[in-house]
Amino acid sequence: MKLRMIASAVAAVTLAAALSGCGGSTEAAGSKTAADCKPASQFNTMKKGTLTVAVYEAPPYVTFKGNELGGVDGDILMGFAKKECLDIATVSAAAAAVIPTVQGGRADIATGGWWRSAARAEILALTDPIYTDQMVLISKDGLTKASDLKGKKVGTVNGNVWVDDAKNYLGGDLQLYKAPVDLFQDLKSGRIDVGIDGFGEAHNNSNGLKVEVMEPDSAIKASLEPPQTCLPVTKDNAGLLAALNAYVDGLRKDGSLEKIVVNNGYPASSINTGAARLIA
Repeated sequence: MKLRMIASAVAAVTLAAALSGCGGSTEAAGSKTAADCKPASQFNTMKKGTLTVAVYEAPPYVTFKGNELGGVDGDILMGFAKKECLDIATVSAAAAAVIPTVQGGRADIATGGWWRSAARAEILALTDPIYTDQMVLISKDGLTKASDLKGKKVGTVNGNVWVDDAKNYLGGDLQLYKAPVDLFQDLKSGRIDVGIDGFGEAHNNSNGLKVEVMEPDSAIKASLEPPQTCLPVTKDNAGLLAALNAYVDGLRKDGSLEKIVVNNGYPASSINTGAARLIA
Protein backbone atom coordinates (compact mmCIF):
# COMPACT_ATOMS: atom_id res chain seq x y z
CA MET A 1 0.00 0.00 0.00
CA LYS A 2 1.18 3.43 -0.90
CA LEU A 3 3.31 5.74 1.19
CA ARG A 4 0.53 8.33 1.05
CA MET A 5 -1.39 6.31 3.65
CA ILE A 6 1.32 5.95 6.31
CA ALA A 7 1.70 9.41 7.83
CA SER A 8 1.78 9.28 11.62
CA ALA A 9 -0.75 12.10 11.83
CA VAL A 10 -3.25 10.12 9.81
CA ALA A 11 -2.67 7.07 11.98
CA ALA A 12 -3.25 9.09 15.12
CA VAL A 13 -6.51 10.55 13.85
CA THR A 14 -7.95 7.31 12.55
CA LEU A 15 -6.84 5.38 15.62
CA ALA A 16 -9.56 7.05 17.66
CA ALA A 17 -12.18 5.75 15.23
CA ALA A 18 -10.70 2.26 15.33
CA LEU A 19 -10.68 2.20 19.13
CA SER A 20 -14.29 3.32 19.30
CA GLY A 21 -15.38 0.50 17.03
CA CYS A 22 -15.88 2.57 13.87
CA GLY A 23 -14.61 1.87 10.38
CA GLY A 24 -15.28 -1.82 10.01
CA SER A 25 -17.20 -4.95 10.84
CA THR A 26 -15.97 -8.30 12.14
CA GLU A 27 -16.77 -11.66 10.55
CA ALA A 28 -16.91 -14.39 13.17
CA ALA A 29 -14.77 -17.41 12.43
CA GLY A 30 -16.33 -20.82 12.36
CA SER A 31 -13.84 -23.43 13.60
CA LYS A 32 -12.20 -25.41 10.81
CA THR A 33 -9.17 -26.60 12.78
CA ALA A 34 -8.84 -30.27 13.61
CA ALA A 35 -8.75 -31.04 17.31
CA ASP A 36 -5.44 -32.93 16.97
CA CYS A 37 -3.68 -30.16 15.01
CA LYS A 38 -0.23 -29.26 16.40
CA PRO A 39 0.91 -25.67 15.72
CA ALA A 40 4.40 -25.04 14.36
CA SER A 41 4.99 -22.13 16.75
CA GLN A 42 3.84 -20.71 20.06
CA PHE A 43 2.47 -17.16 20.22
CA ASN A 44 -0.56 -15.27 21.45
CA THR A 45 -3.44 -13.92 19.39
CA MET A 46 -6.28 -11.59 20.38
CA LYS A 47 -8.65 -14.54 20.48
CA LYS A 48 -7.32 -17.97 21.33
CA GLY A 49 -7.33 -20.26 18.31
CA THR A 50 -8.08 -17.42 15.88
CA LEU A 51 -5.96 -15.07 13.78
CA THR A 52 -7.87 -11.80 13.43
CA VAL A 53 -7.02 -10.03 10.18
CA ALA A 54 -7.78 -6.41 9.27
CA VAL A 55 -8.62 -6.37 5.58
CA TYR A 56 -10.04 -4.32 2.74
CA GLU A 57 -10.66 -5.45 -0.83
CA ALA A 58 -7.45 -4.66 -2.72
CA PRO A 59 -6.52 -7.22 -5.38
CA PRO A 60 -3.94 -8.47 -6.14
CA TYR A 61 -2.64 -7.66 -2.64
CA VAL A 62 -5.62 -9.19 -0.84
CA THR A 63 -9.22 -10.23 -1.41
CA PHE A 64 -11.73 -11.68 1.02
CA LYS A 65 -15.10 -13.35 1.12
CA GLY A 66 -16.13 -13.77 4.69
CA ASN A 67 -13.12 -15.39 6.35
CA GLU A 68 -11.64 -16.79 3.14
CA LEU A 69 -8.67 -14.69 2.04
CA GLY A 70 -7.10 -14.48 -1.42
CA GLY A 71 -4.50 -12.38 -3.21
CA VAL A 72 -0.81 -12.54 -2.33
CA ASP A 73 -1.17 -11.57 1.34
CA GLY A 74 -4.32 -13.64 1.70
CA ASP A 75 -2.79 -16.79 0.23
CA ILE A 76 0.17 -16.43 2.58
CA LEU A 77 -2.02 -15.99 5.65
CA MET A 78 -4.39 -18.84 4.80
CA GLY A 79 -1.40 -21.19 4.64
CA PHE A 80 0.11 -19.72 7.79
CA ALA A 81 -3.13 -20.11 9.75
CA LYS A 82 -3.44 -23.73 8.67
CA LYS A 83 0.13 -24.50 9.76
CA GLU A 84 -0.44 -22.80 13.12
CA CYS A 85 -3.82 -24.49 13.71
CA LEU A 86 -5.67 -21.17 13.67
CA ASP A 87 -9.03 -20.13 12.30
CA ILE A 88 -9.21 -16.82 10.42
CA ALA A 89 -11.56 -13.99 11.42
CA THR A 90 -11.66 -10.85 9.27
CA VAL A 91 -12.24 -7.26 10.35
CA SER A 92 -13.42 -5.30 7.32
CA ALA A 93 -12.20 -1.70 7.27
CA ALA A 94 -11.67 1.19 4.90
CA ALA A 95 -8.12 1.27 3.54
CA ALA A 96 -7.10 4.20 5.73
CA ALA A 97 -8.44 2.43 8.85
CA VAL A 98 -6.62 -0.90 8.43
CA ILE A 99 -3.37 0.11 10.12
CA PRO A 100 -5.12 1.92 13.02
CA THR A 101 -7.33 -1.13 13.50
CA VAL A 102 -4.26 -3.24 14.25
CA GLN A 103 -2.59 -0.47 16.22
CA GLY A 104 -5.71 -0.18 18.36
CA GLY A 105 -5.75 -3.90 19.17
CA ARG A 106 -8.85 -4.85 17.15
CA ALA A 107 -6.87 -7.18 14.85
CA ASP A 108 -3.64 -9.16 15.04
CA ILE A 109 -2.43 -8.35 11.56
CA ALA A 110 -2.98 -6.02 8.60
CA THR A 111 -3.18 -7.05 4.95
CA GLY A 112 -3.07 -5.06 1.73
CA GLY A 113 0.47 -4.91 0.34
CA TRP A 114 1.61 -2.47 3.02
CA TRP A 115 4.99 -0.87 2.39
CA ARG A 116 7.74 -1.11 5.00
CA SER A 117 8.19 2.44 6.30
CA ALA A 118 9.78 4.21 9.23
CA ALA A 119 6.39 5.70 10.19
CA ARG A 120 4.72 2.28 10.36
CA ALA A 121 7.65 0.76 12.25
CA GLU A 122 7.03 3.30 15.03
CA ILE A 123 3.52 2.01 15.72
CA LEU A 124 3.52 -1.63 14.55
CA ALA A 125 5.91 -4.54 14.18
CA LEU A 126 6.74 -5.18 10.52
CA THR A 127 7.68 -8.55 9.08
CA ASP A 128 10.77 -8.98 6.95
CA PRO A 129 10.27 -7.94 3.31
CA ILE A 130 7.96 -10.32 1.45
CA TYR A 131 7.78 -8.98 -2.11
CA THR A 132 8.35 -5.63 -3.81
CA ASP A 133 5.69 -3.36 -5.24
CA GLN A 134 7.73 -2.47 -8.28
CA MET A 135 7.40 0.93 -9.94
CA VAL A 136 5.62 0.60 -13.27
CA LEU A 137 4.71 2.70 -16.28
CA ILE A 138 1.15 2.39 -17.59
CA SER A 139 0.59 3.34 -21.21
CA LYS A 140 -0.98 2.14 -24.44
CA ASP A 141 2.49 1.75 -26.00
CA GLY A 142 4.17 -0.36 -23.31
CA LEU A 143 6.78 2.23 -22.32
CA THR A 144 9.57 0.98 -20.04
CA LYS A 145 12.23 3.70 -19.71
CA ALA A 146 12.48 6.99 -17.84
CA SER A 147 13.58 8.58 -21.11
CA ASP A 148 10.24 7.50 -22.62
CA LEU A 149 8.52 9.99 -20.32
CA LYS A 150 10.13 13.03 -21.90
CA GLY A 151 7.65 15.01 -23.98
CA LYS A 152 4.69 12.99 -22.67
CA LYS A 153 1.80 13.96 -20.40
CA VAL A 154 2.66 12.00 -17.26
CA GLY A 155 0.64 11.50 -14.09
CA THR A 156 0.95 9.80 -10.71
CA VAL A 157 -0.72 9.85 -7.31
CA ASN A 158 0.56 12.43 -4.87
CA GLY A 159 2.50 10.99 -1.92
CA ASN A 160 4.27 8.20 -3.78
CA VAL A 161 7.98 7.79 -3.12
CA TRP A 162 8.95 8.67 -6.68
CA VAL A 163 7.07 11.98 -6.95
CA ASP A 164 9.97 14.33 -6.17
CA ASP A 165 12.40 12.51 -8.48
CA ALA A 166 9.83 12.39 -11.28
CA LYS A 167 9.14 16.12 -10.87
CA ASN A 168 12.83 16.92 -11.09
CA TYR A 169 13.37 14.63 -14.07
CA LEU A 170 10.40 16.05 -15.97
CA GLY A 171 11.15 19.64 -15.04
CA GLY A 172 8.13 19.86 -12.78
CA ASP A 173 5.76 18.90 -15.59
CA LEU A 174 3.95 16.11 -13.75
CA GLN A 175 0.21 15.79 -13.14
CA LEU A 176 -0.53 14.80 -9.54
CA TYR A 177 -3.73 13.05 -8.48
CA LYS A 178 -5.36 12.58 -5.09
CA ALA A 179 -6.41 8.98 -5.73
CA PRO A 180 -5.58 6.12 -8.12
CA VAL A 181 -9.10 6.11 -9.57
CA ASP A 182 -8.56 9.64 -10.91
CA LEU A 183 -5.21 8.73 -12.43
CA PHE A 184 -6.64 5.72 -14.25
CA GLN A 185 -9.67 7.63 -15.47
CA ASP A 186 -7.41 10.17 -17.17
CA LEU A 187 -5.24 7.41 -18.60
CA LYS A 188 -8.25 5.65 -20.05
CA SER A 189 -9.67 8.86 -21.54
CA GLY A 190 -6.32 9.88 -23.02
CA ARG A 191 -5.98 13.08 -21.01
CA ILE A 192 -2.52 11.84 -20.02
CA ASP A 193 -0.18 9.54 -21.92
CA VAL A 194 1.61 7.70 -19.12
CA GLY A 195 0.89 6.84 -15.51
CA ILE A 196 3.40 5.93 -12.83
CA ASP A 197 2.23 3.63 -10.05
CA GLY A 198 3.06 0.52 -8.04
CA PHE A 199 2.64 -2.83 -9.79
CA GLY A 200 -0.21 -4.09 -7.63
CA GLU A 201 -2.51 -1.12 -8.05
CA ALA A 202 -1.69 -0.78 -11.75
CA HIS A 203 -2.30 -4.46 -12.40
CA ASN A 204 -5.78 -4.16 -10.93
CA ASN A 205 -6.77 -0.92 -12.70
CA SER A 206 -5.03 -0.96 -16.09
CA ASN A 207 -8.22 -1.45 -18.15
CA GLY A 208 -6.37 -2.93 -21.10
CA LEU A 209 -3.41 -0.54 -20.96
CA LYS A 210 0.07 -2.03 -20.85
CA VAL A 211 1.77 -2.23 -17.46
CA GLU A 212 5.56 -2.49 -17.60
CA VAL A 213 8.10 -2.50 -14.78
CA MET A 214 10.27 0.56 -15.34
CA GLU A 215 13.89 -0.15 -16.18
CA PRO A 216 16.23 0.91 -13.35
CA ASP A 217 17.35 4.51 -13.74
CA SER A 218 19.29 6.55 -11.20
CA ALA A 219 17.16 9.60 -12.07
CA ILE A 220 14.23 7.99 -10.23
CA LYS A 221 15.51 6.13 -7.19
CA ALA A 222 12.35 4.06 -6.64
CA SER A 223 13.14 2.21 -9.87
CA LEU A 224 16.40 1.05 -8.29
CA GLU A 225 14.99 0.11 -4.88
CA PRO A 226 11.23 -0.50 -5.13
CA PRO A 227 9.16 -0.41 -1.92
CA GLN A 228 9.15 -3.65 0.04
CA THR A 229 5.86 -5.03 1.33
CA CYS A 230 5.26 -6.59 4.73
CA LEU A 231 2.55 -7.89 7.02
CA PRO A 232 2.24 -5.43 9.93
CA VAL A 233 1.31 -6.95 13.30
CA THR A 234 0.57 -5.53 16.73
CA LYS A 235 3.64 -3.88 18.21
CA ASP A 236 4.13 -6.15 21.23
CA ASN A 237 3.56 -9.54 19.57
CA ALA A 238 7.13 -10.69 18.99
CA GLY A 239 6.05 -14.33 18.84
CA LEU A 240 3.61 -13.78 15.99
CA LEU A 241 6.19 -11.68 14.13
CA ALA A 242 8.84 -14.40 14.45
CA ALA A 243 6.42 -17.12 13.34
CA LEU A 244 5.36 -15.14 10.26
CA ASN A 245 8.97 -14.43 9.30
CA ALA A 246 9.86 -18.10 9.64
CA TYR A 247 6.83 -19.17 7.59
CA VAL A 248 7.50 -16.73 4.73
CA ASP A 249 11.18 -17.67 4.74
CA GLY A 250 10.13 -21.30 4.27
CA LEU A 251 7.84 -20.34 1.37
CA ARG A 252 10.70 -18.46 -0.24
CA LYS A 253 13.12 -21.36 0.11
CA ASP A 254 10.80 -24.06 -1.25
CA GLY A 255 9.57 -21.97 -4.20
CA SER A 256 6.02 -21.53 -2.91
CA LEU A 257 6.30 -17.74 -2.54
CA GLU A 258 7.20 -17.35 -6.21
CA LYS A 259 4.19 -19.44 -7.17
CA ILE A 260 1.91 -17.32 -4.98
CA VAL A 261 3.01 -14.00 -6.48
CA VAL A 262 2.94 -15.30 -10.06
CA ASN A 263 -0.53 -16.84 -9.57
CA ASN A 264 -1.73 -13.40 -8.46
CA GLY A 265 -0.30 -11.59 -11.48
CA TYR A 266 3.03 -10.36 -10.11
CA PRO A 267 6.32 -10.99 -11.91
CA ALA A 268 8.50 -13.66 -10.29
CA SER A 269 11.19 -10.99 -9.82
CA SER A 270 9.03 -9.27 -7.19
CA ILE A 271 10.20 -11.72 -4.51
CA ASN A 272 13.80 -10.55 -4.96
CA THR A 273 13.52 -7.93 -2.23
CA GLY A 274 17.17 -7.40 -1.35
CA ALA A 275 18.19 -6.33 2.14
CA ALA A 276 15.48 -5.08 4.47
CA ARG A 277 15.02 -1.31 4.44
CA LEU A 278 12.46 1.26 5.47
CA ILE A 279 11.03 4.10 3.43
CA ALA A 280 11.68 7.37 5.26
